[in-house]
Amino acid sequence: QMRDAGIPTVVWLCPTLPFINDTEENLLGLLDYCARAKVKGILNFGFGVTLREGDREYFYAALDRSFPGVKQRYIRTFGNAYVCNSPNNARLMRIFTAECKRLGILYKTDEVFAYLWRFETRQKQITLFE
Repeated sequence: QMRDAGIPTVVWLCPTLPFINDTEENLLGLLDYCARAKVKGILNFGFGVTLREGDREYFYAALDRSFPGVKQRYIRTFGNAYVCNSPNNARLMRIFTAECKRLGILYKTDEVFAYLWRFETRQKQITLFE
């Protein structure tokens, strides 16, 4: 409906949570949803999550509640890193790129933003004092 109303249809594909939803099956399901919705593009800066200090503690508490034991994997794998890319990142990026090409969905960041800028209205701001 948004696309049909002339509203740009782009998906920002993040975050992907390492050890939880960083699977080929999950990615292909998401891309299928995007194709059926006829999105024009998908922004994707890699498969992972970023964890700032403060956010990390909240995230770890949520992991303990919903995915017992996974916090320990995060600590062993990422330590205190801000960027926590999935160990499957390279493989998922290859799948993402190939599927977007096959489906005709924009996936290169510059192309997706170029599409969005075409919808940007560039009207001059009026002034009260001339």
